[in-house]
Amino acid sequence: MKEYTKEFMDDLREIIARKDVELGRKLLKDLHPADIAELFEELDVEDEEFFESLLDEEVAAEVLMEMDEDDRRRQLEQMPVKEIAETLELLDTDDAVDLLQELDEEERDEIISHIEDVEQAGDIIDLLKYDDDTAGGLMGTEMIVVNENWSMQECVKEMRTQAEAEGMDEIYNVYVVDDDNRLKGVFPLQKMITHPSVSKIKHVMEDDPIVVKTDTPIEEVALDFEKYNLVAMPVVDSIGRLVGRITVDDVMDTVREQSERDYQLASGISQDVESDDSIMTQTKARLPWLLIGIFGGIANSWILGGFEKGFATNPAMALFIPLIGGTGGNVGTQSSAIVVQGLANGSLDIKNSGKLLLKEFSIAMLNALVISLMVYIYRLISGESPLDVVTMAVTLSLFAVVLFASVFGSFVPLMLERFKIDPALATGPFITITSDIVGMLIYMVVSSSLISAFG
Repeated sequence: MKEYTKEFMDDLREIIARKDVELGRKLLKDLHPADIAELFEELDVEDEEFFESLLDEEVAAEVLMEMDEDDRRRQLEQMPVKEIAETLELLDTDDAVDLLQELDEEERDEIISHIEDVEQAGDIIDLLKYDDDTAGGLMGTEMIVVNENWSMQECVKEMRTQAEAEGMDEIYNVYVVDDDNRLKGVFPLQKMITHPSVSKIKHVMEDDPIVVKTDTPIEEVALDFEKYNLVAMPVVDSIGRLVGRITVDDVMDTVREQSERDYQLASGISQDVESDDSIMTQTKARLPWLLIGIFGGIANSWILGGFEKGFATNPAMALFIPLIGGTGGNVGTQSSAIVVQGLANGSLDIKNSGKLLLKEFSIAMLNALVISLMVYIYRLISGESPLDVVTMAVTLSLFAVVLFASVFGSFVPLMLERFKIDPALATGPFITITSDIVGMLIYMVVSSSLISAFG
């Protein structure tokens, strides 16, 4: 985030107060749209209309896309439908689709009907058909495409024409297709210099480019960008026809949004919220798992209540309840976090889940042995007998709880992934609450059995 000096903000507010258009445009001229979008958060609502008048149409459209989702929604509600349509015409198709997806279907149809560029409107309609979480939902249609049988002179002329028509500021790749629009390769721009008189582009293009299909999940797209250090990637349909391209900035935005959503899921927040959201919005997002936690606590109370006599004869057992519950929750969260991370970065294949669970069980055995041994030694140092009921109950229970929590914490995200549910859900309160309840149950069963056996 760009840091603005107090002098800058004072100058901006003074310009707005005086309605000085010329000086205001001069002040904002060299700012990036993302920085200008942040300035909206510092302004009063009544100043926003004049502030917008300082921006030309293209910059204003880019600023709108850089705004926080709630601020953007508020801006759209104040704009006439025709003005929104005109703004969409200034954006790349992928950005236009992202904006429209924030609106309901009725609003989308009305806005699209006001887009004068029929070709762009058609592209937007086509892109809206794709799932948000796939390459098709992420791609744009602005790209330079040449035919494999064209000469270098024909390609250069067509590239210039397409770049001007699409209004492209940056050209990452030139894609080569056959007569049926199937992607055949990528044409590196340096070939224009090294092979200026080549008879056909197919003789100098790079064959077999890295591509994704329209139904490829976004997670896989992001992994390919990272693996191959790409800045752009072509998107093809099921029979290999070129339909669009994805750029690295689109992927970064998506990865950031997914990371934020996964972090919130892991924290027990059931929907996407921001710090400036209303009290009711944040409450609705945070309350569900808190209520589930309450029910988990009640279940623990019920389990402990059934062991009331055991606590009466062995009060020291109650001292280790937090240790059993806390250890199980921590171990389960660790295991699930490692699995979720592996699924996210592609280092873990769901097909190898059996091997993973076996490895996790081995790790759990070592952890359980060390943890339970430490508690056992602590009890001995405290002067307790090696065969003390409390000592044995805590030691054996910890061993069992660590084993269960480790395997359970690994198993749950694997199952969620198999059923196409976000596995990040497994790193949050679900694992902690379940491990806590099962841990208490194990502790009570082991303790009851030892008391019955040894008195």
